[in-house]
Amino acid sequence: MKKASQDEQILRATKEIVVKFIETGRISPTGFPEAFKAIYQAVDETVRLSAAPETEDENSGEAAG
Repeated sequence: MKKASQDEQILRATKEIVVKFIETGRISPTGFPEAFKAIYQAVDETVRLSAAPETEDENSGEAAG
C-alpha cells in the first residue's frame, strides 16, 4: 500500500471513530483536539505494526527467490 493512501485511510478511520464518539457522547466537541491526537496515534501505530511483518515477509521472499 502506498504511504499516501495508507495515511489517508488512517486519517479517515480516525475521523470516523472520533465522530462516532462525539455522537454517542463519549467525547465532547471541546475535547476533540486531544481525543483526535490520541486516536490517530493509536490507529497509526496499529496499522504500521500490522503492515511491518508483511513488508518484511515480502522482502525476505524476494531475497530468497
